[in-house]
Amino acid sequence: MIVYLATHYTHPDAHIRAMRYTLANAVAAWIMRQGHSVFSPISHSHHIAEHLPDELLLDHEFWMGQDLPLLRLCDAVWVYPADAAARSKGVAREVAEAQALGLPVRFLSGAEVGL
Repeated sequence: MIVYLATHYTHPDAHIRAMRYTLANAVAAWIMRQGHSVFSPISHSHHIAEHLPDELLLDHEFWMGQDLPLLRLCDAVWVYPADAAARSKGVAREVAEAQALGLPVRFLSGAEVGL
C-alpha cells in the first residue's frame, strides 16, 4: 500500500518548520517499518523549499498544487498528529480530498508511532 502522510508544517518560524520536518521523517520511517511505501510531502519538499522565492514558501495554494496530485495516486492517507487536521488548513484539505476520493484516512497518535 502507498500511504500519503499528511502532517502540519507551515509556520512563520523556520525552527518550528524544521522540527515538523524531523517529525514527518520519523513518522514516514515508522510507516515504512510497517511494510508500506510512503509519500511524505514534508520530507520531500522541506529542502526544496529553500530554493523557492519567499512568496511561495508559505503559499498554501502553491503547496496544495504540488501535493494533491500525488495524494490522488496513493491508497490511503494517514494523518500525524491525530489532531493535525484541526490545526492545519492544508491537512484538513488533504483529508477532505481523501474522503472525496473514497480513500481510507487513519489518524496516528504519538504513542502509536513511538514519539
